[in-house]
Amino acid sequence: MDKKTKKDKKQAQAVVSEPGSTTKKIKLKEYEQEMFKLHAELVKLQFWAQQTGARVIVIFEGRDAAGKGGVIKRITERVNPRIFRTVALPAPTEREKTQMYMQRYLAHYPAGGEIVIFDRSWYNRAGVERVMGFTSEEKCNHFLKLVPAFEKYIVDAGIILVKYWFEVGMEEQTRRFKQRINDPRKPWKLSPMDLEAHRRWYDYSRARDEMFAATDSEHAPWYVVKSDNKRRARLNCISHLLSLIPYKDLPRKKIKLPPRQKSDGYQPLQHPYRYIPEKF
Repeated sequence: MDKKTKKDKKQAQAVVSEPGSTTKKIKLKEYEQEMFKLHAELVKLQFWAQQTGARVIVIFEGRDAAGKGGVIKRITERVNPRIFRTVALPAPTEREKTQMYMQRYLAHYPAGGEIVIFDRSWYNRAGVERVMGFTSEEKCNHFLKLVPAFEKYIVDAGIILVKYWFEVGMEEQTRRFKQRINDPRKPWKLSPMDLEAHRRWYDYSRARDEMFAATDSEHAPWYVVKSDNKRRARLNCISHLLSLIPYKDLPRKKIKLPPRQKSDGYQPLQHPYRYIPEKF
């Protein structure tokens, strides 16, 4: 084994065995009980944002198959999608490529009473665009230099900005990719770009390290979610997000179900309805 191979293997082991990246399972019943509590808190956060006009941006970044989508799904599945808006932008159009880089992201920023979740964000420039050669080193370095000031402007405008990086180990990422290959429900999750990202592990590691060094600021810090264990990552991330936002359980009118109206002689229409087959 040559020196380079030994070095790469040693680095890979270090990444996989980082402190806190436990793979110990959490029982489904315990997970569901804790998620129920967190969903209830997210509903309180929703009402608080509506009543106070708060504006929140949450950024989810990380390696492919790191579990970002699973956490976003759990955050949004029990709340109003008009309040919790998820933004997952496709590749820029030819017109958007001629705009100022941040321009297409600004259009999705929250108004009062909104929480916007970016499933990947302007940090595409420091990640996939840089690694895959879609932007120049000059443009990437310019981005990394300016983005802390840009985010300071966001925070100074009164918007709560939270940035998460999901860190999955090398072996676990490979396992998840293989699972996607063999699962007929998930082939859409494996684009040529995903496969290339799997190959370029260390290119992404270097890009991540430079991004952290340039943009992990006091006013907009990066929070790292160890995501080898999906259930723990989801619970830990949502719990942490709630801890960062100063929401309160505001008083609401008690809901009382009204009685149904009287039929007043209503008779159902004798219509040949086309009911679907009951296969289950």
